[in-house]
Amino acid sequence: MTLPSRGAAPIRSYVQGRDFDFLIVGGGITGCVMASLLVNRKLAAPGRVAIVAGGAQPAPVPVVADSDWDLRVFALSRASQRLLTLCGAWQLLPTQKYNAYERMCVWDARGGTPEGAGSLSFDCAELGEPNLGYIVEGRALQTACRHAAIAAGAVFIDAGILEILVDEARVSVSLSDDRDLQGQLLIAADGADSAARRLLGIDTAGHAYHQDALVAHVRTAISHRNTAWQRFLPLGPLAFLPLPDGRSSIVWSTARPEALRLRSLDADAFGAELTLASGEVLGECEVTTPIASFPLELQYSLDYARPRAVLVGDAAHAVHPLAGQGLNLGLLDCAVLAEVLGGDSRRFGGADRGGPVRFGEYKLLRRYERRRKSENVLAATVFDGLERLFSNDSAILTRLRIAGLGAVGRVPFVKRELATRALGLSGDVPAFLRAGLD
Repeated sequence: MTLPSRGAAPIRSYVQGRDFDFLIVGGGITGCVMASLLVNRKLAAPGRVAIVAGGAQPAPVPVVADSDWDLRVFALSRASQRLLTLCGAWQLLPTQKYNAYERMCVWDARGGTPEGAGSLSFDCAELGEPNLGYIVEGRALQTACRHAAIAAGAVFIDAGILEILVDEARVSVSLSDDRDLQGQLLIAADGADSAARRLLGIDTAGHAYHQDALVAHVRTAISHRNTAWQRFLPLGPLAFLPLPDGRSSIVWSTARPEALRLRSLDADAFGAELTLASGEVLGECEVTTPIASFPLELQYSLDYARPRAVLVGDAAHAVHPLAGQGLNLGLLDCAVLAEVLGGDSRRFGGADRGGPVRFGEYKLLRRYERRRKSENVLAATVFDGLERLFSNDSAILTRLRIAGLGAVGRVPFVKRELATRALGLSGDVPAFLRAGLD
């Protein structure tokens, strides 16, 4: 598909004649990590990466360590934690804002029991690992990633994006404040409703789940034991993610009418419903925060690359939260893109013969697309299949699910492969990231 063009009209340069090597659209976690990584991997010098994000604060205040946890939390893999460390963001997180979890237990509500029949459990001790990952507060992580990007020399541009134009040498974006920016490569990291993706003419596919995810923090009568618990209910999964203060963050995915009913309840009534839905695995549940919700959908971009433009994170793929892998997939996008740019861009540009480095070369970007699209489509398909399988009331499928969970638990190499992929220790992990994981 041909990108829009201004014909022979010259592309205006950034204010005071300044341009950039990389233009990142989106100032969220993924966009900020991408900016830091480009400098960390010496693909760009400080000051040569622009982050275009309307409403972005150039100097966010530090997170108050003893403030209550934001409702949005993330389950981060070992690979993601390593990447954040390389980017300088992990070191900026207050220790009160993340919690290592050591075990995970998944079971089917129809005939399964926690850590018994119809369940699957993972323990870091069995894998010889210190933990299975980290639960991290979203607001603290966003702030840490933005501070790391600022420290790396990223330039924040507080404006919206209106137009993307490409010629043989540059990509230019027109902004809502009447400025234009230029760069070698545009990286779209502006979320599932990506304006950059639309301007690039990239279509998406997928479907709505007709579910909402309810989120809140709860105190339980029984300790979570640094364990992530997930029960598959007929209308969707219910997860308890362990927080450092003894509470759990819940993510309850359920049909929209049921979600509306649950949100209409007062805190005591909601807690009683939650206790029942959890099978009382952690005893009585007391809600300690407001309850929020967001709609769920599967969405994936048909293409990840255009000449001088590429998609990362939710701009490329949005998956069901039942496995907690959405952000991890996006961060691996960033790592693979950095590896591809660092390993192949000079050869494509002829820099070894004195030519320029050409980060926007379409053949180069297609290498990134082939690597990440295959991994992300596989993950999305597996998560979608699990959601459909566990939301089915068929008695035959119920028996098969219970038998299947038990069978996986009894086959050590299958169980270990599932665990190591969730940790980011296997699969298509960039060499520079894998070196810190072995």
